[in-house]
Amino acid sequence: MTEKVQIDHFSDTLCVWAYVSQIRLDELRAELGDRISISYHFINMFGNTDKRIAEGWQDRGGYAGFGDHVLEVGRGFPHVEINPDVWRMVRPRSSAMSHLFLKSVQLLEDKGEVPSGSMPEYNNQTLFERAIWLVRHAFFNEARDIGQLAVLMSIADQLDLPRVLIEEQLTNGEAMAALCSDLELRDTHRLEGSPTYLLNSGRQKLYGNVGYRIIEANVLELLEQPQGQASWC
Repeated sequence: MTEKVQIDHFSDTLCVWAYVSQIRLDELRAELGDRISISYHFINMFGNTDKRIAEGWQDRGGYAGFGDHVLEVGRGFPHVEINPDVWRMVRPRSSAMSHLFLKSVQLLEDKGEVPSGSMPEYNNQTLFERAIWLVRHAFFNEARDIGQLAVLMSIADQLDLPRVLIEEQLTNGEAMAALCSDLELRDTHRLEGSPTYLLNSGRQKLYGNVGYRIIEANVLELLEQPQGQASWC
């Protein structure tokens, strides 16, 4: 039996589908624990919201039309609430700043500067996973502009994260280098969008609004596959 399955999760913080589906990752970790390992990556699907929404949705109402679309998506997922001001009144120019912020937090976890294990006070999320959730929640639920560094740093304060170390990695290029690595992985695996789950060294790809049972079934298949089993291909 395979000891541990690696899951690479790619998403954009401004993607509503990633927001509503984060609960599926939490459930997967709760059910399978140390039998899986999740690596989080960020891709800039909303790197330029003027281009993606103002221009891309021009014939469908622009920002207001996209805001209506996001509200409609949210209605199908009772575990989340979406603020009606999202995209109508609050319009982050880019998701890239929030991705840089989160890569900096991830780097601190990798370096051992912040705790890395599951934390009961955060429903057994890690500190980094809690930061991801609070960034998404700040936009979709609280209608705060997560494109603004000040908003992101207020989240760092909420989690008692070291501002000085985060800012150092933002200014010295470490966070940018880590984000560029994520974007290179996106191109290598030809990922179509957010969220995407990669398993089995990239041979299995689950993209978009994929149900929990489908994700779980793919993971369990890998966990239960006998070592050395010959491929049918």
